[in-house]
Amino acid sequence: MAIEIKEIMSKSILSETRGYLDVGFTHSLNPYSGCAFSCAYCYVREMPIQRFKEIPWGEWVEIKTNAAEIYRKEVGSLRRRNKPVRLFMSSATDPYQPIERKALITRGILEAMLDAPPDLIQLQTRSPLVTRDIDLLARLKESCSVLVSMTVETDREDMKRLFAPYAPGIKLRLNALRELHEAGIATQAAISPVLPFTPEFPKRLEGIVDRIWIDTLSIGDGTMGNRSRRLGMPQLFEANGLSDWYERDIHVRVEKFFKKSFPAEMVRVSKDEAFPD
Repeated sequence: MAIEIKEIMSKSILSETRGYLDVGFTHSLNPYSGCAFSCAYCYVREMPIQRFKEIPWGEWVEIKTNAAEIYRKEVGSLRRRNKPVRLFMSSATDPYQPIERKALITRGILEAMLDAPPDLIQLQTRSPLVTRDIDLLARLKESCSVLVSMTVETDREDMKRLFAPYAPGIKLRLNALRELHEAGIATQAAISPVLPFTPEFPKRLEGIVDRIWIDTLSIGDGTMGNRSRRLGMPQLFEANGLSDWYERDIHVRVEKFFKKSFPAEMVRVSKDEAFPD
């Protein structure tokens, strides 16, 4: 799939959190606009950044070339006003999508954080490329709270191919979680959104995560499932004989299932339990 890549100068890099993210974070940070992973269920498809775009989601990426510089300025301003800085990176893109290998925007931001650390940063990704930056994350966690949250919606590669064919393979993500965990970086498995998985899923997460977070297309798209319905998710599940996995209370069953294998305090569900304490 061809991707239109554009470099831009961003006026701002920190966005004050609202709605879903305002429970545990003060700001979101998106090093890019657009995302090459192009997951079918991605709620950003239904946000203004895409709805007013002529190019389909997954076929364009904008690189915020001055992101690290703007980060330093904005964090400096917040610190002068004694404001907390609790960052979610990222809410509308993946900070480790393929272009990051060359563009190094996310790495540049992490380097800036070594001099101007936030109070907390949660890196949300589905890419094993995050392991490239273990050196920076290990240094950063000496001055702030660091959590790498890896999206692993399922342990089934066939489900990954159906819903997110351009995203990295599940085994690669699990290996990345192990590498991060062994390096002393706090890790979270984000089963978000819940896709059909095997009974062995908990075993595959044992010993490589500090937390498990569960979210669904019904309770986690920011509009109580309306965005997911507009994206045709009920029809996609039904067409593939998966309707039982789209029920509104699926999170309740999944939570109970994972609590059979993990301590209750390790398993969190949706907005109210999603973020670092």
